[in-house]
Amino acid sequence: MKIEILTSIHAINQDDWDSCALQEKTGLNPFCSYGFLSALEESGCAIAETGWLAQHIIIRNDQERICGIMPLYLKSHSQGEYVFDHSWANAFENAGGNYYPKLQCSIPFSPVTGPRLMVHPDAPEMDTKLRLVNGALTLAKKLDVSSLHFTFLAKEDADVMTSEQFLMRQDQQFHWLNNGYLSFNQFLEALSSRKRKNIVKERRCAVQNDIEIETVKADEISEDHWDHYFEFYLNTATRKWGRPYLNRKFFSLLSQKIPDSLLLIMAKRKDKYIAGALNLIGHDTLFGRYWGATEHHKFLHFEVCYYQAIEFAIQNNLEKVEAGAQGDHKLARGYVPIITQSTHWISNPSFREAIDNFLKQERNMVQQDIKYLENFTPFKK
Repeated sequence: MKIEILTSIHAINQDDWDSCALQEKTGLNPFCSYGFLSALEESGCAIAETGWLAQHIIIRNDQERICGIMPLYLKSHSQGEYVFDHSWANAFENAGGNYYPKLQCSIPFSPVTGPRLMVHPDAPEMDTKLRLVNGALTLAKKLDVSSLHFTFLAKEDADVMTSEQFLMRQDQQFHWLNNGYLSFNQFLEALSSRKRKNIVKERRCAVQNDIEIETVKADEISEDHWDHYFEFYLNTATRKWGRPYLNRKFFSLLSQKIPDSLLLIMAKRKDKYIAGALNLIGHDTLFGRYWGATEHHKFLHFEVCYYQAIEFAIQNNLEKVEAGAQGDHKLARGYVPIITQSTHWISNPSFREAIDNFLKQERNMVQQDIKYLENFTPFKK
C-alpha cells in the first residue's frame, strides 16, 4: 500500500471518497461525505486562507485502488473545532513553543461524531485503519507540528488509537434516543407528569402570535429559503462567535451536492420567515445545526430545534437526534448526556505529560457530571 497527501478533496473523485465514507452499520454520514466537504472547499470556508489547509490522507493498494481515506487539515488556529485546546496553545506558547500549525482530523465547523478512519469495504479494515493513523503520525513528524488531533471520533475509530502514543479525551453532548416511539405523544408518555406538561405548554406557547412551522426538504429548498436562513445564521454567529464560519455560497452548494440530506425547519409569522434551523439527515440520525432568528418568541427555539426534530425522527424511524454542542437545557426536553471522544498526539514529551495529567482529571469530571445529570432526565423513574 502507498500513501498520498491531497491538498484538495477535488484531487479524488466522489465515488472513490464516498465508497470509503459509507459505513456498513451507519450508512453515509452526511458530514463525512464528499458533497459536504467539497462544499466547504468550493465556498472558500475551509481553505488555506481561512486556516484549514487540506492534508487528506489516501491509501492505495498495489492495483492503485483506494483502500482508505482520512479527512485531515493543517491548521493555523483552533477555531471551528468544538474540542477546545486554547488553554493548551496558550500554555505551550507561554513556555516558548509554537503550538501552530497543528494537524486536525475533523469535519470543519461540525461537532458531530462520525468515522474519521474510513475504509473501503473490500479492504482489510484494521490494517487499513492502522496505516491511516501511522500515515498521519508520519506526516506530523515530517511537518514538525506540535500536535495531531482526532476529534468527535466514532467509537470504532477511537478503539484503534489505544496505543500510548495517543492521549484520550472525553466530553459530553445531549442526544435524543428513539426508544421505538410511534408518535410524539408516545414519547411524552415516557416522561414524568410534570415534564410532560411543561413540554406541552412550551409547544403551545411557541406557536402563539400566528406563528407557523414549516419543514422543507431536498429540492423544495429554494434560494429564497437559503436567503432567509442565512440571515438567521448570521444573527446567531455574530452574537456567539463574533464572526460566521460559513458563507452564503456554502448553503447553495449543499443544495446542489447533498440535497437529500437536507431538512430546513422554518418558523413563519404573518407570511414572513422569522426563524429557522438546518438539519442533516443521516442513515439513522438527524443532526441539528445552526439555529437563528430575527424575532424573539418564548420557547420558539425549543420548538424549531428540539421538538420538531424529535417528531421528524419518530416519523422517519431514525434512532437518534444529535442537537450539537453544549446545552444543559436540552436535558428537560428529553435529550440525555452522551460521551464524545477525541484522541491527541503531542510532540513535546514534557508538554504531553502535562496534558496527560490534565486529561485524567478532566475525564473523571466528565464522567461524574454525566452521572449527576442522569438523575435529572425527564423520564419516569
